[in-house]
Amino acid sequence: MGSKLLAWVLLSITSLCWAANTIFARLAVGEVSPMTLVMLRWLVVLCVLAVIARRPLQNDWPKLKPHLPRIVAMGAFGYTVFNVLFYVAAHHTSAINLGIIQAVMPIFIFLIAFVRFRTPVSALQAVGVTAAVVGVTLVATRGDWHNLLATQFNEGDLIMIGASLLYAAYAVALRSRPASSALAFFAVMAGAAFVTSIPFALYEWLAGDLIWPHGTGWGLIVAIALLPSLLSQLMFMRGVELIGPGRAGLFVNLTPVLSAALAVLLLGEQFHWYHAAALGLVFGGIWLSERASQA
Repeated sequence: MGSKLLAWVLLSITSLCWAANTIFARLAVGEVSPMTLVMLRWLVVLCVLAVIARRPLQNDWPKLKPHLPRIVAMGAFGYTVFNVLFYVAAHHTSAINLGIIQAVMPIFIFLIAFVRFRTPVSALQAVGVTAAVVGVTLVATRGDWHNLLATQFNEGDLIMIGASLLYAAYAVALRSRPASSALAFFAVMAGAAFVTSIPFALYEWLAGDLIWPHGTGWGLIVAIALLPSLLSQLMFMRGVELIGPGRAGLFVNLTPVLSAALAVLLLGEQFHWYHAAALGLVFGGIWLSERASQA
C-alpha cells in the first residue's frame, strides 16, 4: 500500500473513531461525569500501554528524556486541556456553533504549519480547505443557511476556538516529534494526560458534580479509551508522519460529518440530503488538497 493511500485509510479511521466519541459522549450523559470520564479514559489507556508499550518505552527512553517537558506539554494541552475546554464550551454554546468552529481547525493547522515550518499553501489547497469547511458548515446548519445567519456567538465559542488552536498546535508539533516509536512517544503523552486530568476530576468532586461510573459507564469508558483515545491517536500520529500536519488536518473535517452518519445508524436520527452533500464536499476538499501536494 502506498504511503498516501495508507495515510488516507489511517486518517479516515481516525475520524471515524473521533466521530464515535461523540456518540459515546451522548450515551455517557448521566452514566459518568465529564471530568471523571476524561481522567478514567486515560487511566484505562495507561493500563493497556503498560502491557504493550513497556519494552518500546524502555528502549526509546534515552531519546525521549531530553524532550520530556515538550512531550508532557503536548499530552497535557493536546489531550487533557483540549477535552476539558470542549466540555466547558458545550455547556455555553450550541451544537451548531461547535460544528462550525471545529471546521476551522484545519485552517489553524495550515497557518501554524506555515509560521513554524514555512509550509506553503497553494491555491488548490486553499480551495480544498474551503470546500471541506463548507461541507462541515452544511451539516452544522442542517442544510439551512438561515441557521448560520441566526447563530449568535458567545463565550463558549471563544473557549472552543481556544481548544481548536490547542489541538492544531499539537498536530503541527507532531511533525517534529523525537525519533522514537509511536507507542513510546504516546505512552509519555498519555501519562501526562492522566496526571493533568486529576485536578479537574478533583474539582468536579469538590463541586458536587461527580458521577462515578457503573456497568454501562465503565463500558463506555473502555470504548472511549480504546478507540478515540488510543487507536485514533496512534493512527493520527502515523498519518501526520506520512503526509504532514496540514494535509492530515483536513481529515478532521470528516469527524462532524461521520458523527451525523453514526447518529443516523446508531441513534435513529434521520439522514438528510445535506449529510451526503457534506460528505462529498469534505472528501472533495481532501482530494483537491492531495492533488495540490503532488503538483
